[in-house]
Amino acid sequence: MSFAGVVERVGQGVDAAGVVIIVLGALLATARFVQLVGRRRQPLQESYRAYRQGLGRAILLGLEFLVAGDIIKTVAVAPTFAGVGVLALIVLVRTFLSFSLEVELENRLPWQPRTPS
Repeated sequence: MSFAGVVERVGQGVDAAGVVIIVLGALLATARFVQLVGRRRQPLQESYRAYRQGLGRAILLGLEFLVAGDIIKTVAVAPTFAGVGVLALIVLVRTFLSFSLEVELENRLPWQPRTPS
């Protein structure tokens, strides 16, 4: 197998890992939510917030893997101007999504200091 073929397979593997992380994270967050609500261990609003945070963290981590897979496949195999441009747009959109999710999860902008809980 050629170098380009190996790199393409590695990129696909990293993409697949990103998808698996998102799916497993969503399943685990949902199972935890159902468990907390079923046992009424905390108010529904707190359980829902924990659910959203768990789901958001899974999506954030999965997005990081998906971006890494795109970078590997685009830049390492055939770095054309069009390919790098498409990659830049994909990374820009995914970075915006990551930033938005991070703000949503932390309830503050990244440059603002953390408040003690």
